[in-house]
Amino acid sequence: MPALTDTFTLSNGVTIPKIGFGTWQIPHGSETYDSVRTALDAGYRHIDTARAYGNEASVGRAVRDSGISRDEIFITTKCPAEVKDAEGARHAFERSLALLDLGHIDLYLIHAPWPWNAIGSDHRAGNIEVWKVFEEVYEAGSTRAIGVSNFEVADLESLLGSTDVVPHANQIRWFVGNTQPETTAFSKEHDILVEGYSPLATGRLLENADIREIAEKYGKSVAQVSIRYLLQKDILPLPKSTTPERIRENADVDFELSAEDVAALDALDAGE
Repeated sequence: MPALTDTFTLSNGVTIPKIGFGTWQIPHGSETYDSVRTALDAGYRHIDTARAYGNEASVGRAVRDSGISRDEIFITTKCPAEVKDAEGARHAFERSLALLDLGHIDLYLIHAPWPWNAIGSDHRAGNIEVWKVFEEVYEAGSTRAIGVSNFEVADLESLLGSTDVVPHANQIRWFVGNTQPETTAFSKEHDILVEGYSPLATGRLLENADIREIAEKYGKSVAQVSIRYLLQKDILPLPKSTTPERIRENADVDFELSAEDVAALDALDAGE
């Protein structure tokens, strides 16, 4: 399936598969291991995890056991959102390296601009301190690319104004009806790839009658149309499932939405 083999090119020339398999909310152990193995068997070559998910070791074991060359698989993980100092960032990176046990990391992200228990608080100085550690591990080749997650325009501006390496990616919540236009536009303007997590709005889009009407025209599911929409907007989708049939279905998106149908989906965007 070309959607699984096609790539975006980051600003530093590194290629990244256009669809990633998300592992948020999949428990450590057999659930993560089996889901990742199913995804790899289905052709996914981009796996997204995070220290906060608690499943890095299971992801790493699934990749090692897959028999697929490490160079063919793109691994993203994230520094915990509450880490806002250099020492903590170094420790978090080394811990993720050890748990994954896959050699290098392909993309390493600051998970959020603020701790999860203080959403919206100002940690820009801490983010700059953490980012300078990211620049160190990037220059050392321990990660092939570095980026951020959940960063809005002001967070990005702060980082860009005080550091050397522009983030290669910004992973944000992005789906039909919630496309974060300002952050998306700013990211694209600065050649920062936008990755969309929760492309199905954590399942809430699956009952959407407007999307279903469009999906029926193509003989596709609501999920497939929702994921395809991101790709046609040059956003990298990170669908997640633990059901083998849905894991495969979410990657079967080699069709083209018409301009009319993309416009209809655009019209659903009224924020959350």
